[in-house]
Amino acid sequence: MEQRAVVTAGTGGIGLETALGLAAHGFAVTVVGRDAERGAHAVQRIAAVANAGEPRFVAADLASLGEVRALAARLAAEGPLQVLVNNVGAMFAQRQQTIDGIEASFAVNHLSPYLLTELLLDRLRTGAPSRIVNVSSGAIKVAKRTFDTVEPPGGYYGFHWYGRAKLANLAYTLDLAERLRGSGITVFAADPGGAATDMTNGTMTSPRIVSPPLRLLWPLVRRTFERSTAGPASAAAKPSIVAATDPALDGQTGLIIGPRTHPVPAFRASTDPRTVSAVLKLSRKLAPPSRRPLTGH
Repeated sequence: MEQRAVVTAGTGGIGLETALGLAAHGFAVTVVGRDAERGAHAVQRIAAVANAGEPRFVAADLASLGEVRALAARLAAEGPLQVLVNNVGAMFAQRQQTIDGIEASFAVNHLSPYLLTELLLDRLRTGAPSRIVNVSSGAIKVAKRTFDTVEPPGGYYGFHWYGRAKLANLAYTLDLAERLRGSGITVFAADPGGAATDMTNGTMTSPRIVSPPLRLLWPLVRRTFERSTAGPASAAAKPSIVAATDPALDGQTGLIIGPRTHPVPAFRASTDPRTVSAVLKLSRKLAPPSRRPLTGH
């Protein structure tokens, strides 16, 4: 039976490298993105290394919860799913709102993968043993840890708000792993470390993305970070590929696969029961999973 994998934001950067790795491991890979031209190029590259089913591109704007729901319905209709890699991520230099009226960083980095995962759980159960991989970030260490509302108090600083959204998603990921323990679905987070991507070469170059006390030091901190950890997207994709495919992880769940492709300890805030409870409550309020059964085989 064909083994299916889905990679969001899979038409370039870390996502495309992840898709290439999964295709080489024998998965029929579907990559999700916004741009059809980039999608066609990605499919061409994936097909050149694929060992199994034909790769596909599906267009969706993951900043829109409506499009996430439509994407989930389309993917579910295609049958069982063995791997879901929520690779989507974005940092914004200035505060933006989505079409749903939700702050964009929280919507893209957390609500989108949260909702897509919840809507595809039935297909992942059918495809078991299956794996969910959510891509994390070291930026969680500078995040505000309040989740009573979608936006934290204080000014907008893109790096901190990105980290906060990634922290919310990590808290959800580790809680989901426990919820699904014994179900045949295992759940992992993957930390790619630094990588030379559009985000690191663009948005992260501006000191305005961090709070004023850090701005004078930001260029130095960023250069140090890049020298010590930044590498090509192909290297940054390895934690996701390992989390999705390594047989040594069979039967394990709730692990964070770090930049060196080994499990690393969880950031303490991501397992704080108060943080987890607040994240789940806010997520269900803003992006309630559909109560209707998903159609398909």
